[in-house]
Amino acid sequence: MLGENFGVKKVQTINRRMFIIGAAKLVVFTGIIVRLFSLQITENKKYLTLSDKNRLREWKLPPIRGEFLDYFENVIAGNLKVYQLHVIPEEVEDFKYLMVRLKGILSISNNEFKKIIKQKNNQKSWETLIISKNLTWEQFTKVNYYLHDLEGAKPVLSVSRNYPFNENYTHVLGYVSEASEKDILNNEIIKNTFVPGLKVGKTGLEKTFENELIGTNGVERYEVNAFGKRISQVDHTNGLNGKTIQLTIDTEIQKLCNELLKDMAGSISVMDIYTGEIVAMQSSPSFDPNLFLFGINHDDWQLIRNNPLKPLVNKTLSGLYSPGSTFKPMVALSALENRIIDENFKVNCKGKIEMYGQTYHCWKKKGHGIVDLKSAMKQSCDTYFYEIARKLGVDRLKDTSLKFGLGKKVLDETFSNEKKGLIPDTKWKKNNLGKGWVIGETLITGIGQGYTQTTPLQLCLMTAQLANGGFKIYPKIIVEENDKTPEDIKILMNKNSENQDKKNNELKETSELLSFINQEKHERLFKNFKNIKLVREAMFASTNEVRGTSYASRIEDPKYQFAGKTGTSQVKRITKADRELDLKTLDIPYNERDHALYIAFGPYKKPRYALSIVIEHGGSGSSTAAPIAKKLFKLIIDRHEFREHTRAKRTIKI
Repeated sequence: MLGENFGVKKVQTINRRMFIIGAAKLVVFTGIIVRLFSLQITENKKYLTLSDKNRLREWKLPPIRGEFLDYFENVIAGNLKVYQLHVIPEEVEDFKYLMVRLKGILSISNNEFKKIIKQKNNQKSWETLIISKNLTWEQFTKVNYYLHDLEGAKPVLSVSRNYPFNENYTHVLGYVSEASEKDILNNEIIKNTFVPGLKVGKTGLEKTFENELIGTNGVERYEVNAFGKRISQVDHTNGLNGKTIQLTIDTEIQKLCNELLKDMAGSISVMDIYTGEIVAMQSSPSFDPNLFLFGINHDDWQLIRNNPLKPLVNKTLSGLYSPGSTFKPMVALSALENRIIDENFKVNCKGKIEMYGQTYHCWKKKGHGIVDLKSAMKQSCDTYFYEIARKLGVDRLKDTSLKFGLGKKVLDETFSNEKKGLIPDTKWKKNNLGKGWVIGETLITGIGQGYTQTTPLQLCLMTAQLANGGFKIYPKIIVEENDKTPEDIKILMNKNSENQDKKNNELKETSELLSFINQEKHERLFKNFKNIKLVREAMFASTNEVRGTSYASRIEDPKYQFAGKTGTSQVKRITKADRELDLKTLDIPYNERDHALYIAFGPYKKPRYALSIVIEHGGSGSSTAAPIAKKLFKLIIDRHEFREHTRAKRTIKI
C-alpha cells in the first residue's frame, strides 16, 4: 500500500515538473516568436536604417561658390576643381604608419609634417584632417595607386576659388580663405554649410555677399565594407550653386588703371555721371588674392605686410586725403550759390596775404595779379580762394560739400572698410577739439587743406554731380534688374528741376507738391544752374586753355576732350626754410612729398564719365595725376559704345 501511494506521488511530481517545464518552454518560445515578429515586421524600418548606417556612409560635399562677373559678363571670380587628401583619425588603425607612408608618397617636408601632426592633436579624433589642400594630378593618381595600403586616406575632388585677373580686382572683390572658428560662430549659414577646407569671404565683396555666394552642400552616399573602405557609390545629390553677382566694372578699364598706377601708391575711380555705375575702382599697390586660397606662405605674407606702400589698404575707400585744389570747384560753387560772389568778382593776387600776424601763401611766389573766377580756377590761385572762403564761412561751405557727396560714405554699407571722411565746421571743432574756430582755419579750408579729409571715391562722386548739371546720383557697383537707363534718369532730372522751379515761383505751395519734392530721386542740388555752368567752364579752362594747370594733358579732339582740376595736397607744414630751399620733388624725402590729385569729367560737350586720381607723395597734380587722366579718357570713351550696346541687350532680356 505504501509502495503504491509513493509511486502515485512520484508520478504526480514528475507530471507537475513536466508541466512547469513545458509551460516555461511555451512562454520562452512565444517570447522568441513575438520578438522575431517585432524585429522582422514591426521594427523592420528601424533596423534596416541601422543596418544601412553600418553599410553606408554619407559625405557632405563643399558648396560651389557663386561667381562674380564684370559688366560684360566676363568671369572675374570663379571656381576651379582641386584635388585634396583627407583623413579621419578615428577610422585609421595605425595613424603613425599611414602618415609615414603619405610623407614618402607625397614628398611632405618636415615642417609640413609637423603642422599636420599638430593639427591632428588639436582637433577631435572624428574630425576630418586635411593632409593636402591642393594635390597635383600626379600626386592624386599616385595616392589612388597606393590606396589599398593607405587605410583611412580619402582622395577628394573639391572646388576652390580662382581669380583670373590676379591683382586687378583685389580691393574690389577681396579674397576668400578657410573658415575660421569666428566665421563659423558668427554666421549660421557658414555653420550649417561647413565642411573641412570650406573657403569663405574675408574682405571686400566676397565678405559682403557671403550668404548669397556660399551655396548649399551636395551629398554623396557610398557603400563600405566592414573596414570602412568604399566599395561603390550609391547616390549623389547636387547642392545649389551660390548666386552669380554682376558688377558694373569694365575689366579693360580696370586693367589700364592698374597699369597706370604701377609702382605707385594711389587710387583711380571712374563713374557714370547719370547711373552712378562704378566703371573702375583701383587701389594701388595691390596683391594676388590667389595667394590666400590654400594658406599664404610666410615669405609672401611678409612681403605684402611690410611693403611701405601699404597694399593691404583700399585707398579708394579707406584712404583719407586733404583734397587740396580739387576742392576749389566746391568752394566756388558754394560762394556763387550763397551769392557771396558772382562771375565778375576779382582779387589781386600778390603771392601772399597777411592776417592777424599769419602769412598765407599762394603757390605762385610772385602772384597771379588780378584774377576773376575763371582765371583763378584755371591757374589755381590760392589767394582768390582764401578771399572767397573768408567771405563765405566754413559752415555754408560744409552744407554745399555734403550735398555733393563729400564727408559721407558713397557706397553705404557695401564695403565694411569705407570711411566717411570729414568736412569740418565751427560746431565740429568745438565738440571734438574743445576750441573755437578761427578765421585762419577758414582760409586754409578754402584751398582744401586743414581738417578736411575726403576719400578718392567721394571726389569722383562730387565731380560726377557737377558734370551732370548738379543732380544727385546713387553710386553702385552691383548690376541690378530694372535699373533705370541714363535716358530715363535724364528725363527724371529735368522733371525734378521743373518741379523745383514751380515750387520756388509759388507763394503758397500745396502739401502734395511738397510731399512729391521730398520723396523724389535724382533731385537737383543747386539753386541756380548758371552757377554749375560757371564752375564747369572754369574747369574746362583749367585743362584746355593756355596757363591752365593741366593744359599739358589736354586732348584737342572733341571726342575725348575733358575738363578737370588739379590738386596738390600738403602732407606737412611748409616752413620758411623749405620755401627758401625750393627743392624739386625728387630732392624731397618720399614721405614728405605732397600728394598729387586730379578730378575730371568728359567728353566735355556731352559729359558722361567722371574720374578722380590720387597719387600718394606724387608731388604736383599737374605733372603726375593729370597725364594719367589723358591716357585713361581715351579708353573710357572708346569703350562707351560697347558699354551702351551691352546695356541695351540686357534691357531687352529683362
